[in-house]
Amino acid sequence: VQLQASGGGLVQAGGSLRLSCAASGRTFSSYGMGWFRQATGKEREFVAAIRWDGGITYSLDSLKGRFTISRDNAKNTVYLQMNSLKPEDTAVYYCAAAPPGSRLDLGANYDFWGQGTQVTVSS
Repeated sequence: VQLQASGGGLVQAGGSLRLSCAASGRTFSSYGMGWFRQATGKEREFVAAIRWDGGITYSLDSLKGRFTISRDNAKNTVYLQMNSLKPEDTAVYYCAAAPPGSRLDLGANYDFWGQGTQVTVSS
């Protein structure tokens, strides 16, 4: 599976962005998909994930109300809708794919990673 993330950019606090992650490969629909982010000087952190059947996990309750993960298996694409963005959301966002049955909040379980897309939120 090859992953291509897009949709990042510069946005003011309170604004929205929609990240997309396009996957190649016939087995996309069976993979769990996740979004992670890494801010400068910080560890990579889990943001959200969605199972092949649509089951969703968010890292924090605060993100659950602002970020929404979804997937369209027909388009081999996973999305991360980000609303009410805050400066602390500034990071490089990565999408990743994990085999079926994997625990999706652990980055070590992901086999494939996209190249990352920069999100910058100005105050």
